[in-house]
Amino acid sequence: MAAMGKKRGGVKQTGDQVVKKAKTENGEDGNSPKVQPTIQRTAVEDKRKKRRNERRKMQKKLKKKMQREGVQQPKPAETVEENPEESEEEDDSETEEQEAPVTREDPPPLHGGKWTNKQRCLVFCSRGVSYRARHLMNDLKTLMPHAKAESKMHKKENIQLINEMCEMKNCNKCVYLEARKKMDLYMWVSNVPHGPSVKFLVENVHTMGELKLTGNCLKGSRPIVTFDKSFDEHPHWSLMKELFTQTFSTPYHHPRSQPFVDHVYTFSVVDDRIWFRNYQIVDEKGSLAEVGPRFVLNPIRVFGGSFGGPTLYQNPHYKSPNEIRRAMRRLKGDKYTNRVLARKALQERKTDETYPVDPTDDVFNTHGDGEESEDEKPPQKNKKKRRKN
Repeated sequence: MAAMGKKRGGVKQTGDQVVKKAKTENGEDGNSPKVQPTIQRTAVEDKRKKRRNERRKMQKKLKKKMQREGVQQPKPAETVEENPEESEEEDDSETEEQEAPVTREDPPPLHGGKWTNKQRCLVFCSRGVSYRARHLMNDLKTLMPHAKAESKMHKKENIQLINEMCEMKNCNKCVYLEARKKMDLYMWVSNVPHGPSVKFLVENVHTMGELKLTGNCLKGSRPIVTFDKSFDEHPHWSLMKELFTQTFSTPYHHPRSQPFVDHVYTFSVVDDRIWFRNYQIVDEKGSLAEVGPRFVLNPIRVFGGSFGGPTLYQNPHYKSPNEIRRAMRRLKGDKYTNRVLARKALQERKTDETYPVDPTDDVFNTHGDGEESEDEKPPQKNKKKRRKN
């Protein structure tokens, strides 16, 4: 049984055979080459592989770019096979990056389709807003692909907390819709965190779902933002123009945007208010079709900081909605007072004698005032009662 176990275990090697095998594995024997390559050679091969992969990626990008713009593809350059047994000096010279050849037919180099303008806008509202204000907020989110959403903010919280919320959301612009008394809507447009910020009263709101206009534009497409001439006349209007441009314009190459320009935002100043309209560009001739929404912004104040700070401008023509409602109630109350005063004045104007009377007119009046004699009374007819059958 012991002999059988030795057979199954295999044939034992002698000491000379073990030494010879170790020498051949380590390459000490002159006849057999080394099995493992050196560290320097593996590093050079890795560099060559990286260069090949980079060239292939560059060629693929150029082909795709030229196919989009309809440019004829240049003939591929002849590639020379690299000899692995080149000297170290040639290897060092090949480590330099070889750029793809640029021909006249290639388009001018842009910034490589990168997203450089990192504008992000936080759009949200306070608690207690009406359905119309909520629909307006949703319309603004659909029109602005660079907008971010946030849950509703409680009215009793300090408005300065919005700066921290924008910082957590990585936003540098903010549009905040604030509701008061479930009937008044205010809009804050701010540059976070250093300012400036503007507070508006929103009037005459009409949403896209309510208007049902014929215009239509692609979701996520980039708009053309246009302004009235009057925005360049006064400094506070020009400040609002710059703030609206940075807030409502979609950044170029934004991940959620489409590479099309098919609608126009118009901001015009009429009656010391900003009127907003959104139009679709129907054709190249310039015909437009309104998409919506519509709203009017009545500026209240311009602050130096974000949601606060020193007042840079205050609108002298602004009247709060509370004052307008108070004046309307006063007009209704004046109607009743005017009616009471008119009745009182009528009684004062009345006199006992409507016209002058001559006292001799009643000389021949033998009967009493307003009394008739029995003879002059008209005879009464005898009415017969009819029997009911």
